[in-house]
Amino acid sequence: MSSPGTIVWFRQDLRLHDNPALAAAVARGGWTLPVYILCDEEEGDWPMGGASRWWLHESLTALAAAISERGSRLLLQYGAALDVIRTLIKRSGADAVYWNRRYEPAVIERDGAIKQALHDDGIVAASFNGALLAEPWDVRSPTHQSYRVFTPFKKRLLECLAVPGALTTPAQLPGPPHWPQSLRTLELLPTLKWYSRMSRHWQPGERGASRRAREFLARPLSGYAAARNTPAIDGTSSLSPHLHFGEISVRQLWRSAQSAAKRRAAPASAWHESTFASELIWREFAYHLLYYHPRSALEPLDQRFERFAWRADRTLQNAWQRGQTGFPIVDAGMRQLWAIGWMHNRVRMIVASLLIKNLRQPWLQGARWFWDTLVDADLAANTMNWQWSAGSGADAAPFFRIFNPVTQGERFDPNGEYVRRWVPELAGVPTQFIHMPHLAPSDVLQSAGVRIGQTYPAPLLDLKQSRQEALMAYRAMRQC
Repeated sequence: MSSPGTIVWFRQDLRLHDNPALAAAVARGGWTLPVYILCDEEEGDWPMGGASRWWLHESLTALAAAISERGSRLLLQYGAALDVIRTLIKRSGADAVYWNRRYEPAVIERDGAIKQALHDDGIVAASFNGALLAEPWDVRSPTHQSYRVFTPFKKRLLECLAVPGALTTPAQLPGPPHWPQSLRTLELLPTLKWYSRMSRHWQPGERGASRRAREFLARPLSGYAAARNTPAIDGTSSLSPHLHFGEISVRQLWRSAQSAAKRRAAPASAWHESTFASELIWREFAYHLLYYHPRSALEPLDQRFERFAWRADRTLQNAWQRGQTGFPIVDAGMRQLWAIGWMHNRVRMIVASLLIKNLRQPWLQGARWFWDTLVDADLAANTMNWQWSAGSGADAAPFFRIFNPVTQGERFDPNGEYVRRWVPELAGVPTQFIHMPHLAPSDVLQSAGVRIGQTYPAPLLDLKQSRQEALMAYRAMRQC
């Protein structure tokens, strides 16, 4: 009798440590066949953007090397997932397929159909939680309802949370007796190498994720709340792309952060109330919302915003995308995004507020631009955060909370270091005027080598007037 064989279908879980699907396959005995299948057509309305494709290429390269070190191979395949899996079963003799769950609406539907089809074929098909602290259906109110406000969601999650111990990295991965053919590459990289700066900034893959987590957790978490709001310093975890691609498990990160807090003699209650713990739970909340409100990726959760008087303008959107709005901290953020595929979290809120509320461009336009340019583009987080900024989502910032980019810059980038780094044409502007160069005296601008409207744009609009117009549009929507 032949030994059992399990196909391990890697997706957004590109790691060997603490990987439930892989661990279950190894525990089952026999051989394993690791595979990654690319099929943009099965991602629904949100196929991967350019920055994510670069990261995926690098992460798969790292995963393939780690699997090779354990005596196996990572197969790369392209096509409809069910067709590919059935072909692999036929060619390898596998009798089971394991994978870790994803939660995007189109993928949930696809995976359910695949599981049923494999069961009908007489194949063992099993999925596992490799991405979340708790499944969305396990965090429900006492009346079994889903949540739309963060604070009660957090309280309930902490009440039912039981983080299991880490699953070990397998020392060896015996392969099948007959290896199906693999693609040489998935052709994820564009011909034009616009990603060169991202390559210097990031280290995709499980080792890069572990290194970044160690560096971050070596700092006192008590300082995270303040540091994460200062864009000029390395004050955030920068783990979001590693978490999205599953190069580190959120459970492992939770355990490690909790242990770091204990080593500093912080009680468990202090860890649960820490800002970093809340950030990890905010990520859980995003998946909870997307699971129970799948249309929110395309439609406002607050349906009144269907009537909002957006004024879609391609010229305004282009200026915002290129970092040419005339508001330095906004332009710095948008240029940082283009350069390294990531933007500081505080600045994300500022740029979103300007686009949605002052420029009155549809939030979905901002969400789509972030989707294409972020290395940490995650449908649940991207959707929730853009709807939060627009005031149309769950637990949203009220629409009338409109960030002033000048005062935000003065508060969170008081010395202008962040602006000077990403908007170098303003490097010579004195700190007094760095966030409002259009108001600097002509001799100051001349000394700094800045010509408003030529070397740096004038503001796209008047902040006070645009704020009033946005509030009027909001009031009109509510009265309809």
